[in-house]
This record gives sequence, structure tokens and C-alpha cells, in this order.
Amino acid sequence: MNSVLIISGHPDLDHSVANREILAQLEKALPQAEIVRLDLVYPNYQIDVAAEQNRLLNADTIVLQFPFYWYSYPALLKKWVDDVFVYGFAHGSTGGKLAGKKLLISFTTGAAAEQYQPDGAMHHTVEQFLPAFQQLANLCQMQWLPPVYSNGMMTIPNVSTAEQLAAVREKALDHAARLVKTIQD
Repeated sequence: MNSVLIISGHPDLDHSVANREILAQLEKALPQAEIVRLDLVYPNYQIDVAAEQNRLLNADTIVLQFPFYWYSYPALLKKWVDDVFVYGFAHGSTGGKLAGKKLLISFTTGAAAEQYQPDGAMHHTVEQFLPAFQQLANLCQMQWLPPVYSNGMMTIPNVSTAEQLAAVREKALDHAARLVKTIQD
């Protein structure tokens, strides 16, 4: 199998149920993959650009794992992308160093699937929020893989019931299995 880099963009993974479970399953299923928790490596948001670009150069498949915040990346992951995927490295006349690598986004939404419909609370499907992510792959000449995502993954500390937490964990296990299959295929 190819070299896999998984970037966890959750800003506080220790307090996540779904994303933490997904990463734990990935670690078991893909022990050779490099998993980077941005919340631990860069708690002050000061990204080591050279180190991160080197990680990208050494990977064949790059997975961005995150919760969908306001229809996009969490701020820490957005800063990582902004700082690392720069002109001259990831794109541009002297860039293109990521060309041919696979990009896979994997994310969770708090809202249920039915809310991501034209007549739902979000007024759009999940797919309608994804063109900017796909354009990142296009601009960098990367291979865009179909995203893996799961809806209805919100938990609220001291409010979510044991049954709600168990349901989210089950969905996270399913999410991880789909993600592993996508990576391995």
C-alpha cells in the first residue's frame, strides 16, 4: 500500500467523541500511516511549514480528517492549509510538488443528513459546500478522491445521553471502516 498521511484538524480532539473514535480506528487499521494531530503539534497555531511540506512530499495519499465547522475547515486546519499549500510549493509555475498525490477529505457534521437538503436548515446538500475543497486538489494537480463524511455526529458534554453517545460512536466506527476501505482501494 502507498504512504498515507492523516492530518487531524480537530482543534480539541481530546474532547471529541466522533473524530477521536475515527482516528483511533484508523490507527488500528492502518498502523503504517502517519497520523498528525494538529491540536497537539500546533496548539499555538504556529505551523512549521517546512516540516509539514516534507510530510506531504513523503505521502502518496493525504487525508484531512476534521469536523465540518461553519461549512468548512476548523480554523487550525484552515491555517495549516493556508501556510503549507503555498504558491511555489503546492501550485504555480515553480510549484506542483503535490501533483499526482491523492487528496481525501473525511469529515463529520453535527447536523443530521436531512438538514443538508434544499428544504432543510442548511438550504444546501453537503456536496454543494465542497467545491473549495475540490479546487484545492485541482489547483495543486492532486487526485481528488470522493469524500467520506458522516452526519449527525454532534455530542454535547454533560447533555448528551449514554444512548446518544453510543449512537455517535457506532456511526464513527462505520465512518472509519468506509474511510479505511477508500484509502486501501
